[in-house]
Amino acid sequence: MLEFLSENWGTIVVAALLLLALAAATVKLVKDRRSGKGSCCGDCSKCHSGESSCKKRR
Repeated sequence: MLEFLSENWGTIVVAALLLLALAAATVKLVKDRRSGKGSCCGDCSKCHSGESSCKKRR
């Protein structure tokens, strides 16, 4: 087992960093969603979907 770890430590560290970054991004997205933030900037004139499908927040 120690031989495997010593031969692959670089791959293990990179994979752990990628998983950590993915987890941090997921936590931020969940927090933003729960607090009512989304991808909408609130300005329907700049909406990529067009003004007809833009929802205004109140």
